[in-house]
Amino acid sequence: MSSHETPQEADHAQTARVEGTGRIEAETEILARLTELLGVVWRLRDEDGCPWDREQTLDSMASNLVEEAFETTEAIAKNHDGEMEEELGDVLMNVFLIARIAQQDGRFDLGGVAQGIAEKLVRRHPHVFGEASAGSPAEALASWNASKAKEGAKGRDSVLDGVPESLSGLFRAKKIGEKASSVGFDWPSLAGPLEKLSEEVAELTEASEGGDADAVENELGDVIFAAVNVARHHGIDPEIALRRTIEKFRRRFRSIEEAFGDGLAEASLDEMEAVWKAAANSEAPSSD
Repeated sequence: MSSHETPQEADHAQTARVEGTGRIEAETEILARLTELLGVVWRLRDEDGCPWDREQTLDSMASNLVEEAFETTEAIAKNHDGEMEEELGDVLMNVFLIARIAQQDGRFDLGGVAQGIAEKLVRRHPHVFGEASAGSPAEALASWNASKAKEGAKGRDSVLDGVPESLSGLFRAKKIGEKASSVGFDWPSLAGPLEKLSEEVAELTEASEGGDADAVENELGDVIFAAVNVARHHGIDPEIALRRTIEKFRRRFRSIEEAFGDGLAEASLDEMEAVWKAAANSEAPSSD
C-alpha cells in the first residue's frame, strides 16, 4: 500500500489486480495482440519512427480521438461488425498513442491509465465487487452514482458539471438528462416525457405560425431536448437513432435517384414521393 492510499483504497486496488489478472490469463491471445499493438505504437514514436506519429502532441491527438470515436458510433449505428472492429481498433490505437506521448513527456503512462480505470470500476461497482446488491440496471446505476458521490465532486459546482461541451448536442442532452435524473429530477414514467414532447411540438407549431425565427429556434431546441428525454426513458441512444434515420433517408433517396436517373430534376414531388413510399414499404417488416 502506498503512502497515499487509505486501507479501503488499497483493497480496491488489490481487488482490481486479482480480478483482472485472473481473467486475462484465460485470454492470452487477446493479451498478446494488445502487447503487439503497444509495440507497434512505441516503434512509431521512436527517433527513427514515423515522422507524422513523432510530430503528434496531446493537443493534436485530441481531435483525432474524437473523430475516431464518432466513426465508431457510425459503425455501431450501421450494425456492421467489420467496421466496428476496425474503428474500435483506431480508437484503441489513439489511446495507446496518446498515453505513449504523455509517457515520453514524463506525465503518465498506459499502465497508470489502465490501473486507474480498473480501480475506479471496482470502486463504482460495490454491487459486483463488494457487499451491495443491484437487481436491475436502474439499481446498478444508482449504486454507481452513490459510489461516485462518495469520491467527491472534484471541484464541480453543479450536478450537471462534467459533461464536455465538445460532445454533439444529442450526446450532451442525453448526459445532462441522466445527471439530473441521478438526483431525482426526472419523470417517474415514460408518460411524462411523451407529454412534454407533445407540449413542445405544439409550441413549435405556434411559433412557426407566428413567423418569429428566434422563437422557432427556441422551441425547436425544446422539441429536440424533449425527444432526447423520450429516448433516454426508452434506453435508446438518440445519436445512434438519428444516425440510423439519416442512413435510412439516404437509402430511400437513393431509390429515387435510381428511378429517375438524369431526369431527377424534372420529376414531380408526387412522383418522387411514390418511389419513396415504395422503398419504405419494401423495408417494412414482413407480416408473416
